[in-house]
Amino acid sequence: MPNVSLQALQEKIESIIKGKGNVVKMALLALLGRGHLLIEDVPGVGKTTLAFTIAKATNCSFQRIQFTSDLLPTDILGVNIYNPDRREFEFRRGPIFTNIVLADEINRTNPKTQSALLEAMNERRVSIERKTYVLPEPFMVIATQNPLEYHGTFPLPESQLDRFMMHLKIGYPTLLYEKKVIFEQSSFEDIESMEPVISADEIIKMQREVDLVRVDDSLLDYLIHIIRETRTNDHIRLGVSPRGGQFLLKTAKANAYYEGRDYIVPGDIKETAPLVLGHRVILKTRTYFSDAERVIEEILEKIPVPL
Repeated sequence: MPNVSLQALQEKIESIIKGKGNVVKMALLALLGRGHLLIEDVPGVGKTTLAFTIAKATNCSFQRIQFTSDLLPTDILGVNIYNPDRREFEFRRGPIFTNIVLADEINRTNPKTQSALLEAMNERRVSIERKTYVLPEPFMVIATQNPLEYHGTFPLPESQLDRFMMHLKIGYPTLLYEKKVIFEQSSFEDIESMEPVISADEIIKMQREVDLVRVDDSLLDYLIHIIRETRTNDHIRLGVSPRGGQFLLKTAKANAYYEGRDYIVPGDIKETAPLVLGHRVILKTRTYFSDAERVIEEILEKIPVPL
């Protein structure tokens, strides 16, 4: 039986993000697994709204950073400013010091600034002039990028894509839900006044419980078999790294926890693998993440599931 608190959280978010149950669930799995999300889709399908709604429903702090070509690392991380009264430098924290950060159009800024953000994502702390500052928990970055605009963009290299636990597409709503979205027109004021259904402390507690979800040795072998197959597949030029395998295990644990279990079943791995592994491989001929996800699905069909 699904976790009751998480079901309530999902229903709350779906009251705003209509008709996208699986997208909302996968975003929550990334949060439970202490991961970060990369959402690639066209403008106007709800990328920003999803991030803001998750923050409000979980009572987490939220910051949106609009990435532009002239954005500097200090605009994200913070900067030391001289205080003439105290005659010393004081650190002024940047917007990264929040629970949920929306990095909007991350591919519009230069690689140096992208790297500053991704280092914070990986280490969950920031180092400024030999001093280290720990980021708050829970901490999650939801980055967005537009797949159709290439002019003036800096695509994320594979090493940086690897930092994201999961890659999602929201997609257009179905006819029924699009009619509701256009008619009801939920505003950011509506989301701002939303009552949270869970606290940030409860999210941290859940994240610790996800770590305790049990994994049978046969399922660990199954997961590793999938990872290693991506390195020898005829369609793939660069396969999944061990870090990708770690993310897949975390996501599978989060899926088991979401479903109310304290142990993993093969379905937890199969359901999440295309979204966790698709953006980590480089194909020999095609370039879209959706093509890579289909190759991962073919690999999953080929590898026998442990009984």
